[in-house]
Amino acid sequence: MDRRRALTVGGGLVTGALLPLAGTSPTAASAPDAEPALAAAPEYTNPVIWQDFADIDVIRVGATYYASASTMHYSPGAPVLRSYDLVNWEIAGHSVPVLDFGPKYDLNGARGYVRGIWASSLAYRPSNRTFYWLGQIDFARTYVYTATAVEGPWSRLTTISTPYYDAGLLVDSDDTLYVAYGNTTISVAQLSPDGRNQIRTQQVFTTPLSVGTLEGSRFYKINGQYYIFLTRPANGQYILKSSNGPFGPYTMRQVLLDLHGPIPGGGVPHQGGLVQTQSGAWYYMAFVDAYPGGRMPALAPVTWTSDGWPVVQLVNGAWGAAYPSPAVPTPPRQVTPLIGVDTFDGTALKPRWEWNHNPDNTKWSVGNGLTLRTATVTNDLYWARNTLTHRVQGPASTATVQLDHSAMRDGDRAGLALLRDSSAWIGVKRDGGVTRAVMVNGLTMDGNWNTTGTGTEAASAPVSGSRIWLRANADIRPGAARPGTFSYSTDGTNFTRLGPAFSMGNDWRFFMGYRFALFNHATQALGGAVRVLRFELSTP
Repeated sequence: MDRRRALTVGGGLVTGALLPLAGTSPTAASAPDAEPALAAAPEYTNPVIWQDFADIDVIRVGATYYASASTMHYSPGAPVLRSYDLVNWEIAGHSVPVLDFGPKYDLNGARGYVRGIWASSLAYRPSNRTFYWLGQIDFARTYVYTATAVEGPWSRLTTISTPYYDAGLLVDSDDTLYVAYGNTTISVAQLSPDGRNQIRTQQVFTTPLSVGTLEGSRFYKINGQYYIFLTRPANGQYILKSSNGPFGPYTMRQVLLDLHGPIPGGGVPHQGGLVQTQSGAWYYMAFVDAYPGGRMPALAPVTWTSDGWPVVQLVNGAWGAAYPSPAVPTPPRQVTPLIGVDTFDGTALKPRWEWNHNPDNTKWSVGNGLTLRTATVTNDLYWARNTLTHRVQGPASTATVQLDHSAMRDGDRAGLALLRDSSAWIGVKRDGGVTRAVMVNGLTMDGNWNTTGTGTEAASAPVSGSRIWLRANADIRPGAARPGTFSYSTDGTNFTRLGPAFSMGNDWRFFMGYRFALFNHATQALGGAVRVLRFELSTP
């Protein structure tokens, strides 16, 4: 797979397409909306979201901005983020409610690690006031989901036999639906008026050998011109332009290459989308490779040349660590923070949570805490169903969990993990009627995502009572392997370090970054349970 090319960390010179901006103007921007733009906070800093949201597609509907991202094997998939100012974001819902693409996504005889929801597209169709999500699964076929509100419910509209790899969906001004897609060879498909079928597809561009690979299509119509925004993984961004309709011919221009990014130790901003504010200003939201935490969204202003090409505004020859904030109307409310406390009240999980593969919905519940009943008998956490994950907040954050373990059974293991292809956890083991707090490391996968290590107990301590507090600290500053540390408490106030520091690797090939994970699985027989009474994600 071409996206498994070695990542190129930014460090080179900006090319001619990013010369100083004197004399450029946003002449390609369409007419601004009538809403008055008000002064926002003076400045924002990058990354605008220091959590793992990659392959971004970003749109505006009225006064609200939405973005979609990749989630691979996590379920529900394709989160939809919402913002009123392009800077402060919340998770509103998920476009793919369940990964019903085969038993491997249920951890049923097979596993879907690093498959599932890759780069996909989010669009809004004014004619029927409907949101559309479109993405291919496993290089086999394309799925389309729709909803009238991003919170859902989302439902599957259709399945299309052509796999639209790294697709961008365009709702044209005449309401026609087009899809740009492909790797190196870029094609455009036209869908039927109801969006259920492909009625035409045509190759429109072949990437020159001098450029190499282009993928990650985003499709736009701006001032009568058609644009396909493409990434060169993982160090460049290019754009195609057609003045002759969606099927071309297209000409290409480089937008950025080997551009210094805004996160120290991180990569080149790339593979995102363009969006226009109500006042007519344009922005580019990309992601920055920043492992071990993942891929973090960054935002930069864009101007346009007189002949209709976008130019990213730079700060001292680099993507800025800070820019003046977008001038937008006053937000109607504050967005829900991406960190904080969750006591698992209500009747559903909040959208900040995603399961490792699809859960067994008969084995968990919320309300007065999160109850996790054992769903799998295994000694391998990577095979255990109903592991619930939460993104790590950068550059460093702490997850603290209050756990009631009184209903565990012999052989059960429950706790809080730092989860990726190399993992560690702190938690509780129940064996022979005895409960111990343990720190376990050495959980590993190989490059084909098969388990190579099920973990080694590195430290333990006796515990009494029915409740324990577990804590994981994660340093995800990119550029090197970083430490994760674990501790526990019997009173929620005084914490005791347990076990050695765990090295969180910064290899990119698992794609998703480290996550905090809540789990409970059996090694002997089903029937046990734990209750998570409180989860808190905090930053220093």
